[in-house]
Amino acid sequence: MVDHVSPYDRFACHDGAIERWLARGEHRHELRAYFGDAEHRALSALARRAERRGIDAAAPRVVLVPGIMGSQLGIERSAPLPHDILWLDPLDIQVGRLAELRLPGRDRIVPLGIVLGSYLRLKLQLRARGFAVEAHDYDWRQPVAMLGRQLAARLRGVAGARVALVAHSMGGLVARAALNEPGTAHVERAVLLGTPHLGSFAAVQALRGTYSVVRKVARLDAATSAERLAAEVFTSFPSLYDMLPQGPGPAALLSLRHWPRQGPRPRARLLQAARRDRARLGVLDERYTLIAGVGEETVTALTRRGEQFLYTLTRDGDGTVPAASAAPAGAHCLYARVAHSDLTRDAAVAAAIEDLLRRGRTGKLPRRWKSRGRARATISDARLRRTQLAKVDWAALQPDERRTFLENLNEPPQLRLRVPARRDRAG
Repeated sequence: MVDHVSPYDRFACHDGAIERWLARGEHRHELRAYFGDAEHRALSALARRAERRGIDAAAPRVVLVPGIMGSQLGIERSAPLPHDILWLDPLDIQVGRLAELRLPGRDRIVPLGIVLGSYLRLKLQLRARGFAVEAHDYDWRQPVAMLGRQLAARLRGVAGARVALVAHSMGGLVARAALNEPGTAHVERAVLLGTPHLGSFAAVQALRGTYSVVRKVARLDAATSAERLAAEVFTSFPSLYDMLPQGPGPAALLSLRHWPRQGPRPRARLLQAARRDRARLGVLDERYTLIAGVGEETVTALTRRGEQFLYTLTRDGDGTVPAASAAPAGAHCLYARVAHSDLTRDAAVAAAIEDLLRRGRTGKLPRRWKSRGRARATISDARLRRTQLAKVDWAALQPDERRTFLENLNEPPQLRLRVPARRDRAG
């Protein structure tokens, strides 16, 4: 496999090179095949605008920090071979190579740039507004505290410059850990998008093998199941433990005794490490502005019923992170009716980020949001394990079908939310 080159490996290059190709119309056929016609047109237009605009010397330099699974991971190779992408390369996944990501593993797995479909649009939107933007790719499997130290080291390298952070999802926790390290006081602002400050139930489902991403990725590999991937690979990632929901009673998920004994379970050692590292996140001081997505069906609570979890879904979140977690009480928060993965693609959110980076305030997003709906639904581990079972023959898919599959990895099961009957509310 060392000399195997897939079409996805050919994009294991710096995002700056992709921006130049888009702006100058180079590699048009390959880029259209990779992004699709509509996205290629939109990104090309943004790249041309960014090139014409140039850099505003009065604006802070922006470091863009992606979320979990938002950096490509793989193995470096010497030219003329491109680097070997493992995450996210469906061709490698279908032959079982996702197992190479388990920890502890080989040191040769390294970050190889941002996931372009998730973060290139936001980078170009900010570039087109005059900001110098550099993406901070990282090994998202590792503990948040370690990743924070790595980001802090990078920030100390530009200590003489004006710097701001824009971070998505778990990247916001990495940013908080970094700004709690010495030598980062020069960072002026941090805009955090959909960050699970109080945790996300998506992390619970990933460890249980019931999360949509884990289940859909498992469909690519005919020789494994989502439960096996969770037990052997995903439960070895410390980062997932750092995003477990906080709370007492049944939600005290950093204690193994609160987890069902059947099915994939977290590892006690990593639970203990996550408890220890929670204190390493810095406080949400005046530098931070949090943007929470709302109005999407989101798991906002769980209970344990026998040997499985039962998840409650409401529209009080972005589909992945509950609003109460992305916008905790006491912090400077804004709200957008935008799904979690679209927070980095939405034009209104990008416009608000520009205001925040330049002036520290914006009127483009509301500062308050109150859910007026009481509709909800419940779904169990058992029911989730009956979803996304059919295997995918990647070679048989058309290019548009392949893009749709990858773009919708994070899409949860579609449920009908209902207002609870009176007897349910009374009980």
